[in-house]
Amino acid sequence: MTVRAASSVLVGRHRELSTLRDSLGRARAGEPTTVLVGGEAGVGKTRLLEEFTGWATDGEARVLVGQCLELGEAGLPFAPFAAALRAVLRVDGPEVFAGYEAEFARLVPELGRTALAAPSAAPVGDAPRGYLFDLVAELFQRLADARPLVLLIEDLHWADRSTRDLIGFLVRAARPGRLLLVCTYRTDELQRGHPLRPFLAELDRVRGVERVELGRLDRDGTGAILADLLGAEPPARAVDDVHKRTQGNPFFIEELAVAGDPIGCAALPETLRDLLLARVDRLPEPAQRVLRIAAAGGTRFAHDLLAEVAGLAEVELEDALRAAVAAQLVVADPDGDYEFRHALVREAVHDELLPGEHARLHARFAAAIEAQPHLVAAGRSPAEIAHHWYAAHDHPRALVAARAAACAAAERYAYAEQRRLLERALELWELVPDAATLLGMDHLALLEQTLDAAITAGDFSRAITLTRAGLAEVDAEAAPLRAARLLGQRGRLLALLGKSDGSEELGEAYRLAAGGPAGVERVRLLADIATYLVKIDPGQASRVAAEASATAVALGEKLALLPTRIALLCRGEGNLERGLTELAEAEAVARAAGDTPALVLAKVFRSDVLCELGRYAESAEAAEAGAAEARRVGISRSTGAYLLSNRAEALIALGRWDDAEAVCAEAARIDLSGVTGLHWLQLGAGLRLARAHPGADELVDRALAFLSRPFLWPNLRLPLHELGVEAALAADDKIEAVRAARVAVADERLPQLPREGWPVLSAVARTAARVGDRELAAAVAALAADLPARHPAARAHAAQVTALLAVGDQVLPAWRTAVDAWRADGQPYPLGRALLALAESAAAAGERDEVSAAVTEAAEIARRLGATPLAETAATLARRVGLRGAGQGGAGADLLTSREREVLRLVAEGHSNSRIAERLFISPKTASVHVSRIIAKLGVTNRVEAAALAHRLGLLAEPATPR
Repeated sequence: MTVRAASSVLVGRHRELSTLRDSLGRARAGEPTTVLVGGEAGVGKTRLLEEFTGWATDGEARVLVGQCLELGEAGLPFAPFAAALRAVLRVDGPEVFAGYEAEFARLVPELGRTALAAPSAAPVGDAPRGYLFDLVAELFQRLADARPLVLLIEDLHWADRSTRDLIGFLVRAARPGRLLLVCTYRTDELQRGHPLRPFLAELDRVRGVERVELGRLDRDGTGAILADLLGAEPPARAVDDVHKRTQGNPFFIEELAVAGDPIGCAALPETLRDLLLARVDRLPEPAQRVLRIAAAGGTRFAHDLLAEVAGLAEVELEDALRAAVAAQLVVADPDGDYEFRHALVREAVHDELLPGEHARLHARFAAAIEAQPHLVAAGRSPAEIAHHWYAAHDHPRALVAARAAACAAAERYAYAEQRRLLERALELWELVPDAATLLGMDHLALLEQTLDAAITAGDFSRAITLTRAGLAEVDAEAAPLRAARLLGQRGRLLALLGKSDGSEELGEAYRLAAGGPAGVERVRLLADIATYLVKIDPGQASRVAAEASATAVALGEKLALLPTRIALLCRGEGNLERGLTELAEAEAVARAAGDTPALVLAKVFRSDVLCELGRYAESAEAAEAGAAEARRVGISRSTGAYLLSNRAEALIALGRWDDAEAVCAEAARIDLSGVTGLHWLQLGAGLRLARAHPGADELVDRALAFLSRPFLWPNLRLPLHELGVEAALAADDKIEAVRAARVAVADERLPQLPREGWPVLSAVARTAARVGDRELAAAVAALAADLPARHPAARAHAAQVTALLAVGDQVLPAWRTAVDAWRADGQPYPLGRALLALAESAAAAGERDEVSAAVTEAAEIARRLGATPLAETAATLARRVGLRGAGQGGAGADLLTSREREVLRLVAEGHSNSRIAERLFISPKTASVHVSRIIAKLGVTNRVEAAALAHRLGLLAEPATPR
């Protein structure tokens, strides 16, 4: 009886296939959709996807396939995307890349031959990679606009970090419509510490991502596969035997069926390795030899490369390959190359190589690719050469190849792979006596390159370790500037990770740099140190900058001082209007000199200064223009990222909250390391809080978690104190509000930072007024007395604090002053809050007309902003004082949301917050917030009164169905 090597039927996967089809349906409708297909090796992931992609293609969807390569974390970056884009290039031609051929040549080098100019050298920083990511997402969107697109990425467990980052960008950030992204991975590869585990956990939290886990087949499934393979119903004993041995793994079922007796499956191999090699052993010896050679080349191998390494006559090679294909151990792909039918077979064959044979074959692959790089896909040769020389244990060649591959990785913006390859070079250094001669650099220089790559890749924790190694190696007396640079980097990294302020390291860095040899390098180093010091010791920063400036003037070196000049200008206590003029000059100098980092930094600080001056529209425009400039030059994801949060801050101040939310979402996609992404996070959390967004608690908790770090720059820390107080007040948690308020006023840097300090004092004063805490009020008054209020927002906050602390006859005029101050500043939300406070004090004074005008205006502001809590407060106040049509959304049930009516019914039944939470599947904290809002809306003082009023007004009945 003839036994087929592979089953032609899909068994036991109908539910999973239905999930994939449903996912494509959602993608067709424009909903970004991702499916992660996991399962152990051999469980049938590829077979499932073959069935699905065939169905999708029949349904006029376009399918692109890319496979991750088994070269490890330091392997070829973006390999699956390069494969998918090559398919696009073959079908659509270079025109589909819309004039960005030079940029896409980073992924598909063949495009470099069609581009008008070769890709420019990658600038320092991670930003150009983000620009490339944007272009890839836009390309996929264009393709998906034409017809639904399925992007299949196989073997994600082998993916390099750059590939994972691009997948993460597509899933979390770009989210192209009509695109279904499907990724497969082996669950049995995900041991503890595997980088894919946290990545999958991150993707699980993204809307539109679904996980499909393929389990093993049951006994009936095993029987169905055997019946298909054998062409007849197998005996029950055979099914039981095979199912017991394979435990329902489809690939093992196929191998056992072929390896044993067709009916009884007798003489079954005892081990998995023997099982996988059983069919290989039945091949002619020449075919076995060719398979061993091919296994050293990887799961996929090109015919020409195999011919070069094998050294066989063409006829002999073709006969051997024909036998392997006939045995279904190898399959041919459309490009004319070959692939092992299953990676497990390649692994088993490769593991059978003798030590000398293993080294010799890998060395032959490396030499062949070095001599003829065209034997592998364009752009792959550096990574392939490095992999093979390393596997061949040829340490000198592996060392040189690792650094060459690292340089190639950097050119493709794959900085994480660059860092790993450089670390491999560091590992090999001790094994190569003439390493310095081969690389043309000393060990410390290699370590410094690795450190720079780690910082650029955002691997700050690893970078800290590398600074420690570098400082242990450098001779500070002989090379003070090198030691100073390492210390400066370490100090900045410690602050970015929130471990310390880095002042000790920066102080020592300055001491070494000050005594170092004069020259441009020293000027740049002093400028960097001054820039780092600005946030922690402005006085020392000014002194260091002055010293650098004097040296720079003598050398004619101006550009090195631009970042320092800008930072000092905007962080200091000087005249900000004059500062804008100097910023314009700095921007012009940077633009003329082509100093892009300085140019974008100037735009960052310009938008920041305009915002502090209360010129919010100009600030938003400046930030938007700067972001466009950053994108144009490819640094929208480093320094340019701050332009996004600056723009969001200005838009919030202008009351353009929907636009601000969109900008915050854009900033969130950048996913910056350390504390560099905290600004947008704090802004977004505050915005959600003001709108009572369902996701407010999650974002607030993420932001406030930064306060647990040992160190946080004060300009970031103080806004978090404000956020913590406001979040507690919004939840009506008076105890937490007072605790957070006391922590805030105890911050030693508050008196030195009026821009960040005044909003904190406003929030604390509101807490003191809410709970009647005189001690807290006195602390606020003492701090406010000495805190400068130079600019519109600061003056408005100062007036508001005065009003919040006022008593007796002083209250109403104080709130009138505060309202006027907020009108002058122009921010609608704090104006709306001040108007309601004015209305309350006017009501107490019997000024009914003033009450009506203030409540009406506040209600309109709340409506325009979508500030639900503010609108509810306005409606409640209007009802309490008997106003009609002023801020009221209706009476009784019309004031309550459907969820609040559900909560009110349970309150009336006598349930506690905990019990309400259980019944409605919400958290007790959320239940408490609902109860507090119900009490406020109904104008009662407790739960009992709320229940009684609800009974009287008939609020407990189910709402009538609208006609």
